[in-house]
Amino acid sequence: MKQEKLDVTTIKEHLHGMEGWVLAEDGLSIWKTFRFKSFVEAFGFMTESALAAEKLNHHPEWFNVYNKVDVTLTTHDAKGLTELDFKLAARMDKAAAGRMPDHIK
Repeated sequence: MKQEKLDVTTIKEHLHGMEGWVLAEDGLSIWKTFRFKSFVEAFGFMTESALAAEKLNHHPEWFNVYNKVDVTLTTHDAKGLTELDFKLAARMDKAAAGRMPDHIK
């Protein structure tokens, strides 16, 4: 099913309730840096997120070094942000819960 690109107002409404997610300057993607307690916690987050991404058939762009995972979400087919990006972002936030040090949340 083809996803519809979201308008700026809807994107801002979604972002309002999401901690740490930032709209890219071009408005076509959102990104967030996750920092975890350890490499194992980062890997656990990536594994849980990968399973969620597969269920949604929507896959992140990400980069991992030790305990840090940088994530960018966009829907290439729609040439911008869709509901899928925000669904995956919410699932990633849930996957990160409890894995990050208290002072970083």
